[in-house]
Amino acid sequence: MNPHDKAFQDYYPDHFAQCYGCGRLNVHGLHIRSFWDGDEAVCTFETKPYHTAIPGYVYGGLLASLIDCHCTGTASAAAYRAEGREMGSDPPLRFVTASLHVDYLLPTPIGVPLDLRARVKEIKGRKVVVTATIMAEGKPCVRGEVVAVQVPDRLVKES
Repeated sequence: MNPHDKAFQDYYPDHFAQCYGCGRLNVHGLHIRSFWDGDEAVCTFETKPYHTAIPGYVYGGLLASLIDCHCTGTASAAAYRAEGREMGSDPPLRFVTASLHVDYLLPTPIGVPLDLRARVKEIKGRKVVVTATIMAEGKPCVRGEVVAVQVPDRLVKES
């Protein structure tokens, strides 16, 4: 994955690019960037010292945010794939979280790259279910599942 490649989130129209977790236009955001690797969506995230829960470990809310935004980005990319469309083509397919479930398996060390991997579990109408794992130093630390729903057309038009 080349850092100059376009991530799923790079295709979001500007009015959908404000999210704290994945919005490229949010100067204070996390700038989560997701890419296809076969049938999996991948993301690498570098934690900062201020992402601390207890000394040496990542704050759980950040980990939940990583799962959330990586999975909604994956849902968007999967919906484009399912329709046989290029990412960024109109009308935009943007997803938000209807449900987020997170299991913390191990304390997640800070200061090491976190590798996220997500898979689409189900696509049904405007709903996409995505599962994800966060790995640190080759060990699964967090697992999650997101039920993502497509942003209603009325919100796309009003944005």
